[in-house]
Formats: sequence, structure tokens, C-alpha cells
Amino acid sequence: METVSRKRYRFLSGPDTAEFCQRVSTALEEGYQLYGNPVMVIEEGQRIVGQAVIWPEDKE
Repeated sequence: METVSRKRYRFLSGPDTAEFCQRVSTALEEGYQLYGNPVMVIEEGQRIVGQAVIWPEDKE
């Protein structure tokens, strides 16, 4: 069985696109949990979003 090392904390960020939403969805499917509120900034007319996720202690 392959052992996968997971970061306890990840901050996902990027343009507000379907690809970004899929990255967050994939992290949740892997077992990560949302941490804190999402953030959004406008940079040069483009929405940039971010979401922190954590790996639960009980999954170590």
C-alpha cells in the first residue's frame, strides 16, 4: 500500500474559475476540510480567490 504524505495546511488560490473550484473540490474529496473563510480580491480587474484547507488530525 502506498503511503501518501499530506501537508497539514494548504492555501489554494487562483483566478475565480471552474478550475479553481475543482481544485478545492478535489482537496475535499481527498479528505481535507475547509479552514476559515474564503477570500477574494480584485487584481487588475480579475477576481482572485483563496481557500485554506487542513488535513484532520484523526486521519494521520
